[in-house]
Amino acid sequence: MKMLKSKKALSPVVASIILIAVTVAVSIAVAAWMGALSIGFMGSSSITITNVTFNTNNTVTLSLKNTGTKTVTIATAKINSGSPITVGVSLNPGDTPDILLNLNWTAGNPYKFDLYDGSGQILGSYQATAPS
Repeated sequence: MKMLKSKKALSPVVASIILIAVTVAVSIAVAAWMGALSIGFMGSSSITITNVTFNTNNTVTLSLKNTGTKTVTIATAKINSGSPITVGVSLNPGDTPDILLNLNWTAGNPYKFDLYDGSGQILGSYQATAPS
């Protein structure tokens, strides 16, 4: 019996290398596609209260900075875990606005300021003592 030698066939080694290369290329493409889909969900919401000023007219000025990576809307503020105060301020990443809150503060008393978004998630917190 005579063995046929075909020059058109691929050797098993070459076929395996091609199969592995195609598999790696497809997996890289799928990983890039999944990364592009999830990039919008990975932003962070964080507000830093950089300073609190107790004003003489029974108000408090909060100096803020959006230290997160996405736009944040501060819906409410709570002082000493009291009733929510409507704020309604929107901050883009890096924004540094001041907000004014009405507070009949007492000299020497500590106050805790909490900022919340519309879903009730806390965005930032700060504790300060009113000047004597």
